[in-house]
Amino acid sequence: MSKPLSPAPQASTQAPITAADFARLSHEFLEAYWQLEPEYAVAMGRFDLAAKASVPDAAQRQREARFAQHWLARLQRLNASALPAAAQTDLGQILNTLRYQLFGLNELRQWSWDPSAYNIASTLDLLLNTDYAPLEQRLVDISQRLARTPAYYQAARAALQQPTQVHTELALEQVPGVLSVLDEVGRQAATSTLSPAQRHTLAQRISAAREAVTAYGKHLQALLPQLGGEHARSFRLGAALYEPKFAFSIQSALSAEQTYRNALAERERLYTQMEQLADQLWSTTMGLSAKPKDRIEKIARIIDQLSSQHVRREDFVSAIRAQIPELERWVAQKDLLSQDASKPLVVRETPVYQRGVAGAGIEAPGPYRPQGNTYYNVTPLDDLTDAEAQSTLREYNHWILQILNIHEAVPGHYTQLVHANKSPSLIKSIFGNDAMVEGWAVYSERMMLESGYGGNAPEMWLMWCKWNLRAVTNTILDYSVHVLGMEREAALDLLQRQAFQTEREATEKWRRVQLTSVQLTSYYSGYADIMALRQARQDALGSGFKLKDFHEEFLSHGSAPVATIRRLMQR
Repeated sequence: MSKPLSPAPQASTQAPITAADFARLSHEFLEAYWQLEPEYAVAMGRFDLAAKASVPDAAQRQREARFAQHWLARLQRLNASALPAAAQTDLGQILNTLRYQLFGLNELRQWSWDPSAYNIASTLDLLLNTDYAPLEQRLVDISQRLARTPAYYQAARAALQQPTQVHTELALEQVPGVLSVLDEVGRQAATSTLSPAQRHTLAQRISAAREAVTAYGKHLQALLPQLGGEHARSFRLGAALYEPKFAFSIQSALSAEQTYRNALAERERLYTQMEQLADQLWSTTMGLSAKPKDRIEKIARIIDQLSSQHVRREDFVSAIRAQIPELERWVAQKDLLSQDASKPLVVRETPVYQRGVAGAGIEAPGPYRPQGNTYYNVTPLDDLTDAEAQSTLREYNHWILQILNIHEAVPGHYTQLVHANKSPSLIKSIFGNDAMVEGWAVYSERMMLESGYGGNAPEMWLMWCKWNLRAVTNTILDYSVHVLGMEREAALDLLQRQAFQTEREATEKWRRVQLTSVQLTSYYSGYADIMALRQARQDALGSGFKLKDFHEEFLSHGSAPVATIRRLMQR
């Protein structure tokens, strides 16, 4: 099994490589990597590769494996001892990426069991809605990509060997969204100044792509009856795959099991704090009602009472949009970190093809084109029943909706990713670390409340504890489900009764933990590492510690693993 990255590359008997030589080598590596992974290149802002599309067939997987093996052999021979720390950590991040790639191809093999991984919509949507070139040129690029779409979905069908039921269901749900993106391409082409020949070719390719997507959906629909029962493939990874995936993805000094055990201990600390807040709020919130002896019930009753304060269903997206300027003003007023008003944040309804996993999320431009829009995707509540909408609104009540916006937007994901795109290290921005990204967003919630946001109201702190408990519970849930075999009933109890989440939030999280693995652990793991690093810097600098300086330096290293940033900050 592939080994996780060691803290620093091993030296060889060769002469030390210079920083200039490594910079040239890194550039050579990236240019070769983009030829192999054009969709990721486009996501990172390399629109010169917009017309180049890959086909996920066996030959492509073999090319990816050979690429990783070639570059691993080449880079592992380097004697990097003379490189500055920034370059050494860049090298470490490349090595981790290549090892993770081989692990994914040869051991995890998600390409063989996840039908939802095959989706052309994201790249098309990005090309259509990014002004990297005039519309007509973008449509020509899209047309060239669409020429390979039938082969793309034929390769997807051939790759799938024993898909899981839940990933197949997600892929089927996303088919209408993919078709809607193709329809939008056709609508924009109809009003463009493409030549008649170009328009005709594009129309033919859109038609062929629609047929390929529809046929893929029909193929998956035919498979569904075979995917249930005792012989079906489980969505659970199991410890043999979970631990190495955790090591590659999270890049923590701790194992997955250690992180899980730390999360259990952190949950106890949060319960203690929440009980104290519940006692403080009881008389003003519950009046003369008898206070339960059971702390979980006591906390739950306070949260349930407070959760009735929320925005209206029809105002859900607009309320989120309206809160962003308030958060930006607070960060500026408290001088918590620098912001860049020239990098736009656009709050929009989540595109249909992206729905089904999370209700809100950030979609940021890559470091090659940092001036592009950052989208804050929010799924509206229009398609929910009244009961489902009410459950969601109670979950994202008056206080938690603000914490959500801190996490996703300011000073969370949006702010962090703007800083990441300014990092001098392309490597650290391109091959970002989930735990650092999610950990910063969780850390930013606490940092805002520590600065006085919310007026230090006990209601706000209680709801922050509930939200922070969600991050901790994500780790407990993910490990329990994928390694310990937790079943649905126990998972829902963990989420609803023990973590105070509403029924709809809990059922959506149960689905998410089936569709993803390890990602849910990134929130708590990264947050815990950042808090430990902040404390270490405070201890080391004493009165010289300045919170804004810590934030600015921390964010200057792209989206590197927290352990890497710690090494760079303490160099």
